[in-house]
Amino acid sequence: MLVQLDSNAAPCPDELGRSSAEGRPCLRVEPWPDPVIDEVGHDPRSVYVETFWLPVLGPSTTWLLRHLATRLEDSPEGIELDVEDTARALGLGERLSPNAPFARTLKRCVDFDMAEWRGPGLFAVRLRLPPLARRHLRRLPESLQIRHSAEQQGYGNAPVDENLRRHGRRLALSLVDLGEDQHTTEQQLRRWKFDPTLATECAAWAVEERARRAVPPESTADS
Repeated sequence: MLVQLDSNAAPCPDELGRSSAEGRPCLRVEPWPDPVIDEVGHDPRSVYVETFWLPVLGPSTTWLLRHLATRLEDSPEGIELDVEDTARALGLGERLSPNAPFARTLKRCVDFDMAEWRGPGLFAVRLRLPPLARRHLRRLPESLQIRHSAEQQGYGNAPVDENLRRHGRRLALSLVDLGEDQHTTEQQLRRWKFDPTLATECAAWAVEERARRAVPPESTADS
């Protein structure tokens, strides 16, 4: 994602641009694809990020990344953010000075390599967050370090995504068996913090599996 401050903004990362029309601080946000990280990384709204990155990044940075990811789903070419509205929506207050919470949140994205400044008024943010590096793992409580290691190893050394997929399918099928439709099942999986793409896949699979099981097996010929 790119955050581009408008023409009146100074190139300093801690200063915000202002809309010439209304005099309100604004940000331009656009995608920044990274072929390597996008292949192995995690959606900012995923269970992995909420469980393991949140204690490292902090809630403000995590919620900003989630907020931008959601907005860009509807507008993949980029979005215009009203900084005051966004800061208030994320619980970061109304102050917009260089030391204000919103400015510190942007800086924290850079500090943890989730973003980088690309010249005056240009701010690039990753579309997907990488797996935790060893230096980040050491910052987690011991219980989460153990959980992270177990999930990375997986059951029978299967990739963690496959374990999550199987778990999501079981939950989705249970919901469908209880009478929920595909859309409701998908929304419930999202509320349970499943990655949106995985939630969609699991809900669709559960509906198909339910339909498959409802078809009676072909009867054998009478002997």
